[in-house]
Amino acid sequence: MRTQVAIVGAGPAGLLLGALLHRAGIDNVVLEQRSADYVLGRIRAGVLEQVAVDLLREAGVAARLDTQGLPHAGFEMAFGERRLRIDLRALTGKQVVVYGQTEVTRDLMEHRRQSGRPTVYEAENVHPHGFDGEQPHLSYRHGGAEQHLQADFVIGCDGFHGVCRTAVPAGALTTFEKIYPFGWLGLLADTPPVNEELIYGHTERGFTLASMRSHERSRYYLQCSLDDRVEQWSDDAFWAELRRRLPADAAARLVTGPSIEKSIAPLRSFVAEPMRFGRLFLAGDAAHIVPPTGAKGLNLAASDVGLLAQALAEFYGGSLAGIDHYSQRALARVWKAERFSWWFTSLMHQFPDNGGFGLRMQQAEFDYLCGSVAAQTALAENYVGLPLG
Repeated sequence: MRTQVAIVGAGPAGLLLGALLHRAGIDNVVLEQRSADYVLGRIRAGVLEQVAVDLLREAGVAARLDTQGLPHAGFEMAFGERRLRIDLRALTGKQVVVYGQTEVTRDLMEHRRQSGRPTVYEAENVHPHGFDGEQPHLSYRHGGAEQHLQADFVIGCDGFHGVCRTAVPAGALTTFEKIYPFGWLGLLADTPPVNEELIYGHTERGFTLASMRSHERSRYYLQCSLDDRVEQWSDDAFWAELRRRLPADAAARLVTGPSIEKSIAPLRSFVAEPMRFGRLFLAGDAAHIVPPTGAKGLNLAASDVGLLAQALAEFYGGSLAGIDHYSQRALARVWKAERFSWWFTSLMHQFPDNGGFGLRMQQAEFDYLCGSVAAQTALAENYVGLPLG
Protein backbone atom coordinates (compact mmCIF):
# COMPACT_ATOMS: atom_id res chain seq x y z
CA MET A 1 0.00 0.00 0.00
CA ARG A 2 1.18 3.52 -0.75
CA THR A 3 0.05 6.95 0.35
CA GLN A 4 1.39 10.48 0.41
CA VAL A 5 1.31 10.92 4.20
CA ALA A 6 1.36 8.09 6.75
CA ILE A 7 0.05 9.12 10.16
CA VAL A 8 0.81 7.01 13.22
CA GLY A 9 -1.82 7.47 15.92
CA ALA A 10 -5.60 7.91 15.64
CA GLY A 11 -6.05 10.26 18.56
CA PRO A 12 -7.32 13.80 17.98
CA ALA A 13 -3.96 15.00 16.62
CA GLY A 14 -3.64 12.28 13.99
CA LEU A 15 -7.28 12.42 12.97
CA LEU A 16 -7.29 16.23 12.78
CA LEU A 17 -4.19 16.15 10.60
CA GLY A 18 -5.87 13.58 8.38
CA ALA A 19 -8.96 15.76 8.05
CA LEU A 20 -6.92 18.87 7.21
CA LEU A 21 -4.90 16.96 4.62
CA HIS A 22 -8.07 15.49 3.13
CA ARG A 23 -9.45 18.99 2.73
CA ALA A 24 -6.22 19.96 0.91
CA GLY A 25 -6.53 16.94 -1.40
CA ILE A 26 -3.56 15.11 0.11
CA ASP A 27 -3.89 11.33 0.44
CA ASN A 28 -3.22 9.91 3.91
CA VAL A 29 -3.50 6.69 5.89
CA VAL A 30 -3.75 6.47 9.69
CA LEU A 31 -2.33 3.53 11.65
CA GLU A 32 -3.43 2.99 15.26
CA GLN A 33 -2.19 0.37 17.71
CA ARG A 34 -5.42 0.28 19.72
CA SER A 35 -9.03 -0.42 18.78
CA ALA A 36 -11.41 2.39 17.85
CA ASP A 37 -13.41 1.77 21.03
CA TYR A 38 -10.28 2.08 23.16
CA VAL A 39 -9.30 5.37 21.50
CA LEU A 40 -12.79 6.76 21.96
CA GLY A 41 -12.89 5.68 25.60
CA ARG A 42 -9.93 7.79 26.71
CA ILE A 43 -11.05 10.60 29.02
CA ARG A 44 -8.90 13.67 28.53
CA ALA A 45 -9.04 17.45 28.20
CA GLY A 46 -12.07 19.58 27.55
CA VAL A 47 -11.03 23.23 27.06
CA LEU A 48 -10.34 24.33 23.48
CA GLU A 49 -8.40 27.43 22.50
CA GLN A 50 -9.54 29.57 19.59
CA VAL A 51 -6.76 28.15 17.38
CA ALA A 52 -8.02 24.59 17.95
CA VAL A 53 -11.63 25.63 17.30
CA ASP A 54 -10.61 27.40 14.08
CA LEU A 55 -8.69 24.33 12.87
CA LEU A 56 -11.66 22.03 13.56
CA ARG A 57 -13.87 24.40 11.60
CA GLU A 58 -11.34 24.54 8.77
CA ALA A 59 -11.31 20.73 8.67
CA GLY A 60 -15.12 20.67 8.46
CA VAL A 61 -15.70 18.84 11.75
CA ALA A 62 -17.11 21.57 14.00
CA ALA A 63 -20.87 21.16 13.52
CA ARG A 64 -21.51 19.58 16.94
CA LEU A 65 -18.83 21.72 18.57
CA ASP A 66 -20.60 24.88 17.41
CA THR A 67 -23.99 23.73 18.70
CA GLN A 68 -23.04 21.80 21.85
CA GLY A 69 -19.77 23.41 22.96
CA LEU A 70 -19.91 25.80 25.92
CA PRO A 71 -18.24 29.17 25.20
CA HIS A 72 -16.47 30.51 28.29
CA ALA A 73 -15.59 34.18 28.46
CA GLY A 74 -13.67 33.81 31.73
CA PHE A 75 -12.66 31.58 34.61
CA GLU A 76 -12.22 31.93 38.36
CA MET A 77 -9.21 31.55 40.61
CA ALA A 78 -9.59 30.92 44.33
CA PHE A 79 -6.61 31.36 46.66
CA GLY A 80 -7.64 30.58 50.20
CA GLU A 81 -10.60 32.86 50.86
CA ARG A 82 -9.75 35.23 48.01
CA ARG A 83 -11.36 35.08 44.56
CA LEU A 84 -10.38 36.53 41.21
CA ARG A 85 -12.25 36.23 37.91
CA ILE A 86 -10.13 36.43 34.79
CA ASP A 87 -12.34 38.09 32.17
CA LEU A 88 -10.93 36.58 29.00
CA ARG A 89 -13.20 38.44 26.61
CA ALA A 90 -12.63 41.86 28.18
CA LEU A 91 -8.86 41.35 28.40
CA THR A 92 -8.25 39.72 25.01
CA GLY A 93 -11.43 39.88 22.95
CA LYS A 94 -11.34 36.06 22.83
CA GLN A 95 -12.80 33.09 24.67
CA VAL A 96 -12.35 29.34 25.06
CA VAL A 97 -14.87 26.57 24.38
CA VAL A 98 -15.54 23.67 26.72
CA TYR A 99 -16.01 20.55 24.60
CA GLY A 100 -14.62 17.20 25.70
CA GLN A 101 -11.75 15.50 23.89
CA THR A 102 -13.90 12.38 23.64
CA GLU A 103 -16.42 14.36 21.61
CA VAL A 104 -13.68 15.89 19.44
CA THR A 105 -12.39 12.38 18.72
CA ARG A 106 -15.90 11.11 17.96
CA ASP A 107 -16.46 13.94 15.46
CA LEU A 108 -13.11 13.33 13.79
CA MET A 109 -13.75 9.58 13.54
CA GLU A 110 -17.10 10.17 11.89
CA HIS A 111 -15.61 12.71 9.49
CA ARG A 112 -12.89 10.23 8.51
CA ARG A 113 -15.43 7.46 7.99
CA GLN A 114 -17.46 9.71 5.69
CA SER A 115 -14.36 10.86 3.82
CA GLY A 116 -13.41 7.29 2.94
CA ARG A 117 -9.79 7.76 4.02
CA PRO A 118 -8.43 4.52 5.53
CA THR A 119 -7.70 4.03 9.22
CA VAL A 120 -6.05 0.78 10.27
CA TYR A 121 -6.93 0.04 13.90
CA GLU A 122 -5.13 -2.64 15.94
CA ALA A 123 -2.00 -2.30 13.83
CA GLU A 124 0.68 -4.19 15.77
CA ASN A 125 4.45 -3.68 15.83
CA VAL A 126 4.35 -0.46 13.83
CA HIS A 127 7.83 0.77 12.99
CA PRO A 128 9.02 3.57 10.68
CA HIS A 129 11.94 2.94 8.31
CA GLY A 130 13.99 4.94 5.85
CA PHE A 131 12.86 8.35 7.00
CA ASP A 132 16.38 9.72 6.55
CA GLY A 133 15.89 9.29 2.78
CA GLU A 134 13.14 10.15 0.31
CA GLN A 135 11.21 6.86 0.49
CA PRO A 136 10.14 6.22 4.09
CA HIS A 137 7.84 3.35 4.89
CA LEU A 138 6.13 1.70 7.83
CA SER A 139 6.11 -1.97 8.68
CA TYR A 140 3.32 -3.36 10.84
CA ARG A 141 1.27 -6.46 11.47
CA HIS A 142 -2.48 -6.51 10.91
CA GLY A 143 -4.95 -9.32 10.51
CA GLY A 144 -2.25 -11.85 11.22
CA ALA A 145 -0.09 -10.74 8.29
CA GLU A 146 2.95 -8.50 7.87
CA GLN A 147 2.12 -5.25 6.09
CA HIS A 148 4.08 -2.36 4.57
CA LEU A 149 2.96 1.18 3.93
CA GLN A 150 5.07 3.41 1.68
CA ALA A 151 4.72 7.17 1.98
CA ASP A 152 6.35 10.50 1.19
CA PHE A 153 6.22 11.46 4.88
CA VAL A 154 5.65 9.76 8.23
CA ILE A 155 3.95 11.77 10.98
CA GLY A 156 4.23 10.56 14.58
CA CYS A 157 1.03 11.46 16.44
CA ASP A 158 1.37 8.37 18.61
CA GLY A 159 1.82 9.93 22.04
CA PHE A 160 4.51 9.99 24.69
CA HIS A 161 4.97 6.20 24.68
CA GLY A 162 4.69 5.81 20.91
CA VAL A 163 7.15 4.25 18.47
CA CYS A 164 8.00 7.24 16.30
CA ARG A 165 10.13 9.22 18.75
CA THR A 166 11.91 6.08 19.91
CA ALA A 167 12.77 5.28 16.27
CA VAL A 168 14.96 8.39 16.08
CA PRO A 169 18.68 7.48 16.29
CA ALA A 170 20.40 8.09 19.61
CA GLY A 171 22.08 11.46 19.71
CA ALA A 172 19.72 13.08 17.20
CA LEU A 173 17.23 14.03 19.89
CA THR A 174 17.57 16.32 22.92
CA THR A 175 14.96 16.00 25.67
CA PHE A 176 14.01 18.29 28.53
CA GLU A 177 11.88 17.08 31.43
CA LYS A 178 10.48 18.15 34.79
CA ILE A 179 8.58 15.71 37.02
CA TYR A 180 6.17 17.27 39.52
CA PRO A 181 5.91 15.75 43.01
CA PHE A 182 2.15 15.15 42.88
CA GLY A 183 -0.65 13.95 40.63
CA TRP A 184 -4.23 14.81 39.77
CA LEU A 185 -7.07 12.56 40.89
CA GLY A 186 -9.90 13.13 38.42
CA LEU A 187 -13.57 12.18 38.61
CA LEU A 188 -16.23 12.41 35.90
CA ALA A 189 -19.91 12.34 36.90
CA ASP A 190 -23.31 13.06 35.42
CA THR A 191 -24.01 15.88 37.84
CA PRO A 192 -24.50 19.61 37.17
CA PRO A 193 -21.32 21.68 37.57
CA VAL A 194 -20.92 23.81 40.68
CA ASN A 195 -20.21 26.91 38.60
CA GLU A 196 -20.85 28.23 35.10
CA GLU A 197 -17.10 28.74 34.61
CA LEU A 198 -14.06 26.75 35.71
CA ILE A 199 -12.70 27.32 39.22
CA TYR A 200 -8.96 26.79 39.83
CA GLY A 201 -8.33 26.59 43.58
CA HIS A 202 -5.26 26.81 45.81
CA THR A 203 -5.98 25.54 49.32
CA GLU A 204 -4.01 24.35 52.33
CA ARG A 205 -5.13 20.82 51.44
CA GLY A 206 -3.92 21.08 47.85
CA PHE A 207 -5.02 22.21 44.43
CA THR A 208 -8.52 21.61 43.08
CA LEU A 209 -10.21 22.23 39.74
CA ALA A 210 -13.96 22.37 39.20
CA SER A 211 -14.63 21.84 35.51
CA MET A 212 -17.32 20.38 33.27
CA ARG A 213 -18.03 18.72 29.95
CA SER A 214 -21.61 19.95 29.59
CA HIS A 215 -24.41 21.47 31.65
CA GLU A 216 -25.16 17.98 32.95
CA ARG A 217 -21.67 16.44 33.22
CA SER A 218 -18.97 17.57 35.67
CA ARG A 219 -15.24 16.95 35.75
CA TYR A 220 -13.37 17.54 39.02
CA TYR A 221 -9.74 17.19 40.01
CA LEU A 222 -7.87 17.00 43.30
CA GLN A 223 -4.11 17.29 43.82
CA CYS A 224 -2.98 14.02 45.33
CA SER A 225 0.15 12.14 46.29
CA LEU A 226 2.00 10.11 43.68
CA ASP A 227 1.68 7.21 46.13
CA ASP A 228 -2.12 7.35 46.01
CA ARG A 229 -4.07 4.69 44.14
CA VAL A 230 -7.53 5.06 42.65
CA GLU A 231 -8.72 2.11 44.74
CA GLN A 232 -8.01 4.15 47.88
CA TRP A 233 -10.52 6.80 46.83
CA SER A 234 -14.17 5.84 47.06
CA ASP A 235 -16.65 8.22 45.44
CA ASP A 236 -17.76 9.36 48.90
CA ALA A 237 -14.16 10.10 49.92
CA PHE A 238 -13.61 12.11 46.73
CA TRP A 239 -16.76 14.19 47.14
CA ALA A 240 -15.96 14.88 50.80
CA GLU A 241 -12.44 16.08 49.99
CA LEU A 242 -13.66 18.16 47.06
CA ARG A 243 -16.21 19.88 49.29
CA ARG A 244 -13.42 20.79 51.73
CA ARG A 245 -11.34 22.40 48.98
CA LEU A 246 -14.03 24.29 47.07
CA PRO A 247 -14.97 27.87 47.97
CA ALA A 248 -17.90 27.86 50.39
CA ASP A 249 -20.51 29.07 47.88
CA ALA A 250 -19.42 26.47 45.29
CA ALA A 251 -19.34 23.71 47.92
CA ALA A 252 -22.92 24.57 48.85
CA ARG A 253 -23.96 24.01 45.22
CA LEU A 254 -22.11 20.68 44.85
CA VAL A 255 -24.29 17.83 43.61
CA THR A 256 -22.72 14.41 44.05
CA GLY A 257 -23.36 11.14 42.24
CA PRO A 258 -21.70 7.92 41.08
CA SER A 259 -18.49 8.37 39.11
CA ILE A 260 -18.38 7.46 35.42
CA GLU A 261 -14.59 7.46 35.40
CA LYS A 262 -11.93 7.99 38.04
CA SER A 263 -8.19 8.06 37.48
CA ILE A 264 -4.88 9.48 38.71
CA ALA A 265 -2.51 11.23 36.32
CA PRO A 266 1.06 12.22 37.22
CA LEU A 267 2.20 15.68 36.15
CA ARG A 268 5.26 16.30 33.99
CA SER A 269 6.73 18.79 31.57
CA PHE A 270 8.58 17.26 28.62
CA VAL A 271 9.95 18.54 25.30
CA ALA A 272 11.89 16.70 22.59
CA GLU A 273 13.93 18.72 20.11
CA PRO A 274 13.86 18.87 17.15
CA MET A 275 10.45 17.76 15.90
CA ARG A 276 11.65 16.75 12.42
CA PHE A 277 14.08 14.02 11.35
CA GLY A 278 14.32 13.83 7.58
CA ARG A 279 10.83 12.81 6.51
CA LEU A 280 9.66 11.85 9.99
CA PHE A 281 7.80 14.56 11.91
CA LEU A 282 6.59 14.49 15.52
CA ALA A 283 3.42 16.18 16.72
CA GLY A 284 1.48 16.42 19.98
CA ASP A 285 2.39 14.21 22.93
CA ALA A 286 5.00 12.39 20.84
CA ALA A 287 7.09 15.56 21.08
CA HIS A 288 5.93 17.32 24.24
CA ILE A 289 3.91 16.97 27.43
CA VAL A 290 2.56 19.77 29.61
CA PRO A 291 0.95 19.57 33.04
CA PRO A 292 -2.83 19.80 32.64
CA THR A 293 -3.07 23.12 34.49
CA GLY A 294 -4.42 25.49 31.82
CA ALA A 295 -5.40 22.70 29.39
CA LYS A 296 -2.62 23.10 26.83
CA GLY A 297 -2.01 19.47 25.81
CA LEU A 298 -4.71 18.96 23.18
CA ASN A 299 -4.41 22.55 22.05
CA LEU A 300 -0.67 22.23 21.43
CA ALA A 301 -1.26 19.04 19.47
CA ALA A 302 -3.83 20.86 17.33
CA SER A 303 -1.43 23.73 16.63
CA ASP A 304 1.32 21.25 15.68
CA VAL A 305 -0.84 19.52 13.09
CA GLY A 306 -2.16 22.87 11.88
CA LEU A 307 1.41 23.88 11.09
CA LEU A 308 2.12 20.48 9.54
CA ALA A 309 -0.97 20.61 7.32
CA GLN A 310 0.16 24.02 6.03
CA ALA A 311 3.71 22.75 5.50
CA LEU A 312 2.65 19.64 3.60
CA ALA A 313 0.23 21.61 1.41
CA GLU A 314 3.13 23.96 0.58
CA PHE A 315 5.37 20.98 -0.22
CA TYR A 316 2.90 19.50 -2.69
CA GLY A 317 2.53 23.00 -4.10
CA GLY A 318 6.26 23.15 -4.78
CA SER A 319 7.74 24.83 -1.68
CA LEU A 320 10.03 23.31 0.97
CA ALA A 321 9.76 26.32 3.32
CA GLY A 322 6.98 24.90 5.48
CA ILE A 323 8.54 21.53 6.23
CA ASP A 324 12.00 23.09 6.65
CA HIS A 325 10.72 25.50 9.32
CA TYR A 326 8.10 23.28 10.97
CA SER A 327 10.22 22.28 13.97
CA GLN A 328 11.36 25.83 14.69
CA ARG A 329 7.84 27.27 14.42
CA ALA A 330 6.22 24.52 16.46
CA LEU A 331 8.82 24.61 19.24
CA ALA A 332 8.53 28.38 19.60
CA ARG A 333 4.85 27.91 20.51
CA VAL A 334 5.52 24.76 22.54
CA TRP A 335 8.01 26.45 24.86
CA LYS A 336 5.67 29.38 25.49
CA ALA A 337 2.93 26.93 26.45
CA GLU A 338 5.38 24.98 28.63
CA ARG A 339 6.29 28.20 30.42
CA PHE A 340 2.65 29.09 31.02
CA SER A 341 1.70 25.61 32.26
CA TRP A 342 4.76 25.52 34.56
CA TRP A 343 3.92 29.00 35.94
CA PHE A 344 0.22 28.22 36.50
CA THR A 345 1.07 24.88 38.12
CA SER A 346 3.68 26.51 40.35
CA LEU A 347 1.20 29.16 41.50
CA MET A 348 -1.78 26.95 42.27
CA HIS A 349 -0.38 23.75 43.82
CA GLN A 350 1.01 22.78 47.18
CA PHE A 351 4.66 21.73 46.80
CA PRO A 352 6.04 19.45 49.55
CA ASP A 353 9.39 21.25 49.76
CA ASN A 354 8.25 24.85 49.27
CA GLY A 355 8.04 25.72 52.95
CA GLY A 356 6.93 29.07 54.29
CA PHE A 357 8.98 31.07 51.80
CA GLY A 358 7.45 29.27 48.83
CA LEU A 359 3.94 29.86 50.14
CA ARG A 360 4.64 33.57 50.63
CA MET A 361 5.88 33.77 47.04
CA GLN A 362 2.65 32.18 45.81
CA GLN A 363 0.63 34.63 47.90
CA ALA A 364 2.63 37.58 46.59
CA GLU A 365 2.15 36.38 43.01
CA PHE A 366 -1.60 36.12 43.51
CA ASP A 367 -1.69 39.56 45.17
CA TYR A 368 0.13 41.04 42.18
CA LEU A 369 -2.22 39.32 39.77
CA CYS A 370 -5.27 40.69 41.61
CA GLY A 371 -3.95 44.26 41.42
CA SER A 372 -2.49 44.33 37.91
CA VAL A 373 -4.54 44.46 34.73
CA ALA A 374 -1.31 43.90 32.80
CA ALA A 375 -0.65 40.65 34.70
CA GLN A 376 -4.23 39.51 34.20
CA THR A 377 -3.94 40.29 30.48
CA ALA A 378 -0.77 38.23 30.18
CA LEU A 379 -2.53 35.31 31.92
CA ALA A 380 -5.60 35.69 29.70
CA GLU A 381 -3.53 35.87 26.48
CA ASN A 382 -1.83 32.62 27.32
CA TYR A 383 -5.01 30.92 28.50
CA VAL A 384 -7.00 31.63 25.29
CA GLY A 385 -3.96 30.58 23.26
CA LEU A 386 -1.19 32.42 21.48
CA PRO A 387 -1.39 32.85 17.68
CA LEU A 388 -0.43 29.88 15.53
CA GLY A 389 2.62 31.78 14.32
